Amino acid sequence: MSVSHASIHHPLMHGNNQHDAPDIGAILDRGGIIIGHQTTSKKRLLEQIANMLAEHLPNIDAGQIFSTLIERENLGSTGIGNGVALPHGRIAGLKEVVGVFLHLKNALDFDAADHLPVNLVFAILVPEDATEEHLYLLAGLADIFRNNEKRRELLETTDPSLIREIFDTPVNAEDHY
Repeated sequence: MSVSHASIHHPLMHGNNQHDAPDIGAILDRGGIIIGHQTTSKKRLLEQIANMLAEHLPNIDAGQIFSTLIERENLGSTGIGNGVALPHGRIAGLKEVVGVFLHLKNALDFDAADHLPVNLVFAILVPEDATEEHLYLLAGLADIFRNNEKRRELLETTDPSLIREIFDTPVNAEDHY
């Protein structure tokens, strides 16, 4: 298992105004990149993500993070299809968006709409009042993961610095689906 922290500026995540949405690298700086993560179930994965993120958030309890992720998951799976999940939630008291990217060693049933197991997970937490930022970030991440080439690269890459480069490269619209 490899862990790294990234500093990424993703052009897709920024319109003309660079303050419109969070920078993916800054999000990963507060969470990380984990390659080859092993787990036994969706619930266990969410618990592990909560613990990982809580390590970087001294004022936020892992139990609160886990409850937030589970509550969101109970509304409907965050498995968006093509082996990708975007667990997310809003946390009271959080000052900045935080996230972690995991490439799972073994694909995991995530109740995704396409019924395919998940092996790429990008979990994010946003401040409770960051509604627009939250939606913009989720849309941008979904766009990245809909890109066949980027998804393939993320599946094949074991070097965190290369994963940072993948997130940093603009999405080519012709490569979708």
